[in-house]
Amino acid sequence: MERGYIHVYTGNGKGKTTAALGLSLRCVCAGKGVFFGQFIKDGDCSELSAGKLLPDFEIVQFGRGCFIDRNPDEKDRTTAREGLARCDRVLQSGEYDLVVLDEVNVALFYGLFGVVDVVEALERRDPRVEVVLTGRYAPQEIIDAADLVTEMREVKHYYHEGVEARPGIER
Repeated sequence: MERGYIHVYTGNGKGKTTAALGLSLRCVCAGKGVFFGQFIKDGDCSELSAGKLLPDFEIVQFGRGCFIDRNPDEKDRTTAREGLARCDRVLQSGEYDLVVLDEVNVALFYGLFGVVDVVEALERRDPRVEVVLTGRYAPQEIIDAADLVTEMREVKHYYHEGVEARPGIER
């Protein structure tokens, strides 16, 4: 690609990570390389198998689990900062055509690192690299840095009827 763009997938609706995975599949099928960095998440996602199944697809997690029943601690912050540093190096290297920072907006919301750190990493990237940032609560600075912003809006969700996250569908 001659020029990479910055995408943001945000909002309260389902489908942000799924959209990023779909774009990743499209890139791999076009012969391009994908780095998929997941913040917050820690091993309970079906997509972790994709690296074994798809050529030129690397997925790495930089998290210790969600914060539904706990507050982030220093280890969460350290893990996230190390992940962002790795993503920064990957973005600069130009080794991958697409780099996904999955749930990075949630990491920002919980203060695991600063929005300035993410914006500076985006500014330092190889200009040919396409980037996707996912997660609820995208701050205005991230939206301003983006070329494309999609907000997923929940209209109806079976979660409210007691359906838990299912392997292969929500996780």
